[in-house]
Amino acid sequence: MMEKPFCIIFIIISIIVFIFAHSRNLHENISQCSNTKRAHRNTNLRSTSTFNFKDTPLHPLDPLTVPEINKIRSILEGYEPFSSSFPSINTLSLEEPYKNQVVGWKKGDPLPPRRASVTAFLDGRTHVLMVDLNLGIVIDDVVNVGSGYPMLTAKDLATALHVIYSDLEFKKSILARRLDFNDVTCAPLSPGWFGPDEEGKRIVKLQCYLSQNNPNFWMRPIEGLIVTVDVDKQEVVKVTDTSQDIPVPDETNTDYRYATQSQFPDMTPKTNPMSMEQLKGPSFTVENGHTVKWANWVFHLKPDIRAGMIISQVMVQAENREYRSVMYKGFASELFVPYMDPDPSWYFKSYMDAGEYGLGATAMALVELNDCPRYSYYMDGVFASADGRPYIQPNMICIFERYAGDIGWRHSEIPAMGFNIRESRPKVTLVARMAASIGNYDYIFDWEFQTDGLICIKVGLSGMLMVKATPYENLYNISDIKDMTGTLVSENRIGVVHDHYISFHLDMDIDGPNNSFAEVNLVKQETLPSQSPRKSYLKARRKVAKTEDDAKIKLKLYDPSEFHVFNPTKSSRFGNPTGYKIVPSGTAASLLDRDDPPQTRAAFTNNQIWVTPYNKSEQWAGGLLVSQSKGEDTLAVWSARNREIENKDIVLWYTLGFHHIPCQEDFPIMPMVSSSFELKPVNFFDRNPILNAKPTFQKDLPECFAASSY
Repeated sequence: MMEKPFCIIFIIISIIVFIFAHSRNLHENISQCSNTKRAHRNTNLRSTSTFNFKDTPLHPLDPLTVPEINKIRSILEGYEPFSSSFPSINTLSLEEPYKNQVVGWKKGDPLPPRRASVTAFLDGRTHVLMVDLNLGIVIDDVVNVGSGYPMLTAKDLATALHVIYSDLEFKKSILARRLDFNDVTCAPLSPGWFGPDEEGKRIVKLQCYLSQNNPNFWMRPIEGLIVTVDVDKQEVVKVTDTSQDIPVPDETNTDYRYATQSQFPDMTPKTNPMSMEQLKGPSFTVENGHTVKWANWVFHLKPDIRAGMIISQVMVQAENREYRSVMYKGFASELFVPYMDPDPSWYFKSYMDAGEYGLGATAMALVELNDCPRYSYYMDGVFASADGRPYIQPNMICIFERYAGDIGWRHSEIPAMGFNIRESRPKVTLVARMAASIGNYDYIFDWEFQTDGLICIKVGLSGMLMVKATPYENLYNISDIKDMTGTLVSENRIGVVHDHYISFHLDMDIDGPNNSFAEVNLVKQETLPSQSPRKSYLKARRKVAKTEDDAKIKLKLYDPSEFHVFNPTKSSRFGNPTGYKIVPSGTAASLLDRDDPPQTRAAFTNNQIWVTPYNKSEQWAGGLLVSQSKGEDTLAVWSARNREIENKDIVLWYTLGFHHIPCQEDFPIMPMVSSSFELKPVNFFDRNPILNAKPTFQKDLPECFAASSY
């Protein structure tokens, strides 16, 4: 009688063990490691503080919390100019305290007064407000009298889309092309500024596409049809329809989703899944949701609705284990994308993505294991919608350690010299990443910190080309190729030539706020006839910039220079001023005429490097109010004052650029294209700061082998 129950229990236990082992194997489908006895741990870390409605800020630079945003909305509801009608809230973010308040603050001190900066739009007027949360009142309200409007909200874009579908002229254009309204998808595009005809009203220009059969509507433009909408009056201002004879490209080979790629089995790269394993977990920590500590670095990181992410109070540990200041604040200030086609339906496409749409507002949730590796920490954004209510932008930023087999430093001696030395150190870095999906393009921003004190800022571009429909399927059909404004990337599609420029605001504080900027030129020296068998050599000549004009730099390959930000009052033990240099990599310069309206608005691209004295109000390279602006409030306008910058609190501006001549490989979705620049210590440390980095030995690592399959 006892045998049956025992057998049943044994079978049940066996089944449970098998299921557990099988599911564990499937769950860990990357590897099995023989020297770990720990259970499989959660590989994705995340901030949960943003969901806690009782949460309070713990650092002067912490972003506004959900309760704070709700309080700000209540204050604005009771503010007399808005008492009868609540405005549209275009941006709402922390008004950061003055720099000396932040720098002087220590953990445990009371926070400086919490204030919010708000741009709001009501009855055709833009209000730039400051709200004091401690006092519960609006303490400043400036109504804009110049050109420009605040960032477009999701409500503005939705309004524009709603308006066109009830417009008779638009309907006639769609029907004339024999298209089904149910298959039409329209994209609201910023209009730029091209003269007085469109002044006095906030407008959006819509271009439409066919989304029939698959979601990649970007590859199926309805060419020549542009609808201009007044988003405040909610009416169509103008319909331009110039190319009814150009057919809409078909959907063949445009679907980019993984589940639909079986039609191209011969183009599937054969690689196995891989991952960097961290059996002891990550070696970085995120304190109080925003303060990141890793290796010899500490910095504050927060999401921002306009800049995407902001890195602040960056400090690195030096020889005496003291943390030294490197940068007070760094972020992407503006993103300019002009297309090179004078056609009536294309000329206006000259986007200022940060100021018109917002890098944070368009930041989609990152894809785990693909956008970010295992053991990433995820941070949410807390923003305000157009009605002033808070909402969560989940998994907007990820932080992770990276090891890609790179080398930190190495040296080997040839045995013939009598030494048997082979020394090498692996390079492990820390990355903070976000991705903004701004219409057809995706922009990936990386801030990468290295243990040798270097910071690498990288921008990657992917997503869809903005293509122009054409009746031609190949170049043999085109009588005059010279008239094309781009490359025929697929049947009936031209990838129009365009540029991308990203301007970075870098408030460098090397060992304190007062810094200087120097251009170090490499100059050819001629030798004297009796001096040497050599005829020439190079010598470094250092020139310290006195004013802003001295620091306006256009990069030149045949005039090589280094560009140093240094502290003239601090020096190494050898007497060299402590500093950092900006190291450009591949970049581009704008070739447009200076008086071309898009270039006037984006005049920050006139130089690759600018240096300005610190001014709390000068943060956005394209101006505070960018949409439909004339370029009256840009980095170029501020810097034209030619202020003194030597031994001052200064801001370094760097513009990273891409010229994009599309090619067939960019269709239907383009592989990642990237460029970067570095902030590299120069005489900041007394010696190689990673001299004592530990090498990795086989015994330090688990023995991993491929998981068996069933």
